[in-house]
Amino acid sequence: MTESGTVAGPDGRPRCPWGLSTEDYVAYHDEEWGRPVHGDDELFERLCLEAFQSGLSWITILRRREGFRRAFDGFRIASVAAFGESDRERLLLDEGIIRNRAKVDATLANAKLLATWSPGELDALIWSYAPDPAGRPAPRSVSEVPAVTDESTALAKALKKRGIRFVGPTTAYALMQACGLVDDHVEGCVARGGK
Repeated sequence: MTESGTVAGPDGRPRCPWGLSTEDYVAYHDEEWGRPVHGDDELFERLCLEAFQSGLSWITILRRREGFRRAFDGFRIASVAAFGESDRERLLLDEGIIRNRAKVDATLANAKLLATWSPGELDALIWSYAPDPAGRPAPRSVSEVPAVTDESTALAKALKKRGIRFVGPTTAYALMQACGLVDDHVEGCVARGGK
C-alpha cells in the first residue's frame, strides 16, 4: 500500500484497496463506482440493489446483478410497478437473486409508489442531497471513508417520509457513493474524479 492508501493494480496504476480485493471489483471500481448516475430507473435500480445488499457483502449483489436485472425487468419502474402476486412468488423462488421476502416486498412497493411520481422526481430528490465536493477532501485511506453522513441521514429521512421502504442512513450513503453524489475514491486513486 502506498502512503496515499492506494494499492498498485496489475497494470501498476494506484487504486482503492477494495477495488483489487476480487477480480469482479476491478471493472466496477474503475468504471462505475463513484461516477454520476442519473435517471429515475437507473437510480431505482441502485436503490434496490443497495437495499438487497443490506446485511450482505456488495460482491454478493454484484455477482447477481444480471440476475436481478432479468428478474426485475431491467428495474424499469413502470414494469415493476405492474408486477402482481404471481411475479412476487416467482421472485421469491428465483435463485438468481437474493430471495428475501421483506426486500422483495419493499422493491415492489417502492416501484408502485415511484410510478406515481413525476418523471425526474426521484433523480431530483436524490441529487438534492449531494454535498458540496469542495467541502469534502479526498480520503487518504479507506479508514477515513464514513459509513453514514449528515446528508445520507437526511436523504434516508426524506425518502422514508415520501414512503420509500428499506432505506436507512447507511444504505443511503452507499447509494450516494455508488451513484457519484460523493467521490470516496481515496487520494491518488486512478478512478478519483471520474478519471
